Amino acid sequence: MSQTFVRYSPDVERPEPLFEQHLQAILQTTTRYVEGSVEAEGIGQAVRDAHAKGYGLARGELEILAGTPPAYAQGIYARPGRHEALVRFSNGSPHTGADALLGSGLGMGLKIFGTEGPTLLEDEPASGTFDYAMINHPVFFANTVEHYRYIQDLFLRPRQAPSSTEASPEAVRARLHQTLYDFLTGCGHLPPERWAWESLFALLGARGKPIVNLLLCTYYTMGAVRHGDYIAKVRVTPTQASAAGVVRRTIDPVATAEAFRPALVAELRERPYAFDLQVQLCVDLARMPVEEPSELWPEELSPFVTVATLRLPRQDIGGDENLALQDAASFTPWRCTAEHRPLGNIMRARKEVYRQSSILRHRLNHQVRQEPRNLAEVFGARHGA
Repeated sequence: MSQTFVRYSPDVERPEPLFEQHLQAILQTTTRYVEGSVEAEGIGQAVRDAHAKGYGLARGELEILAGTPPAYAQGIYARPGRHEALVRFSNGSPHTGADALLGSGLGMGLKIFGTEGPTLLEDEPASGTFDYAMINHPVFFANTVEHYRYIQDLFLRPRQAPSSTEASPEAVRARLHQTLYDFLTGCGHLPPERWAWESLFALLGARGKPIVNLLLCTYYTMGAVRHGDYIAKVRVTPTQASAAGVVRRTIDPVATAEAFRPALVAELRERPYAFDLQVQLCVDLARMPVEEPSELWPEELSPFVTVATLRLPRQDIGGDENLALQDAASFTPWRCTAEHRPLGNIMRARKEVYRQSSILRHRLNHQVRQEPRNLAEVFGARHGA
C-alpha cells in the first residue's frame, strides 16, 4: 500500500516564544562551561559541552545507493555515488574521565566529503562537507529551548564517585529525587501545567539499556530534518553481517576506566565494518511531530528505508595522534544543505550553540578550526586513502 508523506513547508515549525532570550542564556552557560573545563576536567584543555570524550576518529566511505524510491532519493541522496567519510565515536557526556562515570549515551559524528551546494553555516558555505551529529537513542530529552535552558546545568554538573556518606542509600535516593524534580519542573521555573513529563519519560527510557560495543549501536539524529520535499528522521545502524562479526560485544565500564575505546580499536584493527544510513519519512504530523523531539516516531506508520551504506575499512585508530585528531574535528547538524535543514526549535538552537562552542574550544586549545576537504587533509596522504 502506497503512503502519503507530509510535504515540507516552513509552517511545519512552530516558533517558540522568547526563543532568542532562552538561547542567549544557553550560550552564556555553554561559554562558562567550556572556559571552565580547561581546569575543571583536569586534562589541561577545553572540552565540548557534549560528547567531550572521543573514542576514536575513523576513515570511511559512504555509498549513496542506486534504485532508491523517489521519495527517499532526495537532496544529497538523489544521485548515486561514493564519498569519503569521517566518523568520530564518542560518549555523549560533557565530561571526560572514567567511562563508568560518563553513562551509556554514545555518539557518532559523521562527516561526508564532496557534497554539492552551499551549507547552512554562513561562515563556511563552500566547505563541501555534510555532517550528522547522532546519539544511540531515538529521542531527545527536551521539547523546548526554555526547558533545556533550565536543565542544562543538570547535565553539566561534574560526575565523580561519591564519598562513603554520599553513597548511603538514603543520600543516593535523596539526590535522585531532587534531580528528577529539577528535571521535571525546569529547576522550579515551570508551572505545573508545563512540567516536562514527556521529556522525563524520554530521559528515563534511555536508562537501563545494555552497554555494548560502539559498533553495535544504532545512532539517531533525534530531531527532525528536512528531506528534500519531505520531513524525516535519520539513523545509522550496523548491517546484519557487520553486527554478527563484532567479537567484543558487551562492555563493562566498571571493570576498567577505559572500556569503549580499546574494544573499538581492536575491532577495527581486525576487520572492516558497515552501517546502513536510513531515512524515516513523516506521514502524520500529529503522531510524528517536528516540535516534540521527545516523541518517538512509530515505525509501524513509516519504516526506516536504507538510502546509503557507510563502510569503515580495517584500520588502526589507536594512539595519541588519533585522539588529538578526533579532538580537533568539528561536527554540527547545521553543516548541511538547505534540502536537509534541521527542523524544530531545539534543532534551531543547536546551530549557534555548536558553532560558538566549537570556535571557543578551538581558540582555547590553540587549534586551527578549518574544515577539511578530504580524508588526506585529516590523516595525511599516506593514511587518507
